[in-house]
Amino acid sequence: MADLSPVQLAADLTQANIEVNAGYSGASISVFGAVFGSADTPSDVVIVVRGPDERLSIARRERRAGLWLSGGPQRVEGAPGFHLTASSRDLARIATPAVLREAGAGLGSLPVSTSGGAEFNQAVIRLKRGEGLYEENPKGVDFVDRGLFRARVDLPVSAPVGRYQVAVILFQDGQAVARRSRELTIEKVGVERLISGFAHQRPWVYGMVCVLIALAAGWAASAAFRRV
Repeated sequence: MADLSPVQLAADLTQANIEVNAGYSGASISVFGAVFGSADTPSDVVIVVRGPDERLSIARRERRAGLWLSGGPQRVEGAPGFHLTASSRDLARIATPAVLREAGAGLGSLPVSTSGGAEFNQAVIRLKRGEGLYEENPKGVDFVDRGLFRARVDLPVSAPVGRYQVAVILFQDGQAVARRSRELTIEKVGVERLISGFAHQRPWVYGMVCVLIALAAGWAASAAFRRV
């Protein structure tokens, strides 16, 4: 989105690369920036952090013959592994749902689709919110001084590794007038990276190694108890 008015927007991240190792417990970064040339028009800032898309499936539990059973799985398309929208006030007070969808702001803008229809789409969003991976924070952006703003983004340990897109959108009079994009990367390092790469490149071998390790651990524990 190009700037549509004389107003100018600048934005950046305090950290663009997050390393995941054995002691990783989540991370926090700050998004900061400034709005120039908007003295006569009130401005709102919305920050959208979107993680890499994931392959998901969801099934609804159905009661059959007195038993609760899982129905056929529905394939989910367009669901990011992480999605946060932080704003300077409630999204409903910033713009209409149509404008927000076009700008990609808010959970209502997610292009999540399943063959099961809207009910399954909302179920995906509820599940992700319950896991702390989807969020809307209407007080997430603070104007610390005239035209200067900042926001804190908390990434839980369950946030997937990969490339994230961070969009900073400026709204005025109910319209998105400027946008800046930044990239954030979460990547595994050290032994964790080697194990993850091995698991993805040779999944069958990785599975067999895990089984052998489990069997060896069980045998060792059994032998230890026999000696007691």
